[in-house]
Amino acid sequence: MLELTGITKTFFPGTVNERKALVNVDLNLREGDFVTVIGSNGAGKSTLLNVVSGSIRSDSGTVVIGGKNVTKLTDYQRAAYIGRVFQNPSAGTAPHMTIEENLAMAKKRGKRRGLGWSVKKSLRQEFRDDLATLEQGLEDRLDDWVGLLSGGQRQSLSLLMATFTNPQILLLDEHTAALDPQRAASVTKITAELVEAQGLTTLMVTHNMEQALAMGNRLIMMHQGEIILDVDGIEKASMTVPDLLAEFEKHRGAELSDKDLLQ
Repeated sequence: MLELTGITKTFFPGTVNERKALVNVDLNLREGDFVTVIGSNGAGKSTLLNVVSGSIRSDSGTVVIGGKNVTKLTDYQRAAYIGRVFQNPSAGTAPHMTIEENLAMAKKRGKRRGLGWSVKKSLRQEFRDDLATLEQGLEDRLDDWVGLLSGGQRQSLSLLMATFTNPQILLLDEHTAALDPQRAASVTKITAELVEAQGLTTLMVTHNMEQALAMGNRLIMMHQGEIILDVDGIEKASMTVPDLLAEFEKHRGAELSDKDLLQ
């Protein structure tokens, strides 16, 4: 479902600020894979997601989604294939539009748009049914501005919007990091339910090693723009946080702590 081959990205090349964000990265995701991504600050995690989404162009390499080479496509041209939720709850929604209007826009992602009513009666009922699955009472607030919602509610709404069109790839960029523990747990639960219900191929960056181990069927660790660990199945299920820290030391001869991942 996702094939990255030889992806390289260097920021500020040829200057004193040169930084190699991605170094010849190869990564293949099978259909239905749920891959969590961890690594220290500056490891290249978010850059990897940005290259997949098209918001950043790699210097070299190819990006293939569902068998289609999208390397030269812009982010809006890839919108039909990708759903994404950002760390900032405000980034995935339009605050001065209603919940209903935000959902209507998400419903049209990647499709041609014309003149006409964006929401009909049947679609409004569909929105209510979808919002009810979030268990946050949003199904009764279709006419409320999104800017009135809490961070957790906006992030839950962003998740629903990102998965509306059953994207081929779902990208989650530390989407619970800005929330308090209770709301983070709620959004994590909703994430797992949506991904499982739709069988979504998912790439999730997280700073939380326990979350990375608990979610998904596969885990990759990045360091200095490279993938240094890739585990799945029984091996991933049997790993603990100390195991991950030990793996980092073994691969790079350096110490990694929870504090590093929280930066």
